[in-house]
Amino acid sequence: MIDVVLPCLNEAEALPWVLSRMPRGFRPLVVDNASTDGSARVAADHGARVVDAPDRGFGAACHQGLLAARTDVVCVMDADASLDPAELPRLAAALDALHTADPPEPGPGPAPDPVPGLVLGRRRPSGRGAWPPHARLGNAVLARSLNRRAGTRLHDLGPMRAARRDALLDLGLTDRRFGYPLEMVLRAARAGWRIGEIDVAYRPRTGSSKVTGTLGGTVRAVRDMRRVLAETAR
Repeated sequence: MIDVVLPCLNEAEALPWVLSRMPRGFRPLVVDNASTDGSARVAADHGARVVDAPDRGFGAACHQGLLAARTDVVCVMDADASLDPAELPRLAAALDALHTADPPEPGPGPAPDPVPGLVLGRRRPSGRGAWPPHARLGNAVLARSLNRRAGTRLHDLGPMRAARRDALLDLGLTDRRFGYPLEMVLRAARAGWRIGEIDVAYRPRTGSSKVTGTLGGTVRAVRDMRRVLAETAR
């Protein structure tokens, strides 16, 4: 079983589709970030476990979900129907491949712990308006900055991810806003994790966008991520 953390702010319209697409072996954990549209009730009605995260912020919701998760491996993805939960088994398989790649040579003493892994879904737009140009440009600029800083080779800072829960918590992530996804990759890279990405379809979201669908939301996200880059460089 794999817990799937779904940060949620007013996604009552999207949740039925998302939760109906959850594959066997993946358990939805909807983290309600002070929604006012009945998202928590919709999630519970569709069989999801609901966790409250009253302090607003994408990172705050993700962190609360990680604390509440109960499985060794966890996935994180948006709850707005822009990403298809049917892709999650491919993400988990890619994570497993990272963990089993180049195992250490056997030797005396206890076997060393495996190197942690992190897999991101590289978004591939599918459908008109799935990824507005301003959001795609901001993401590309940040990905290049991250790659220079951390030595990664990522194309996207996508929100669909898979990793081991305890390893993520051990990273000590502190951002509770939109800088959280970038901080996760940056700290993982600096800790020597294996980091990979696979292509996933990116659909037009359901309902009104809080981030990528608006210029103001994109600006806030980019500002938060640039702040994380600056702070972790010190």
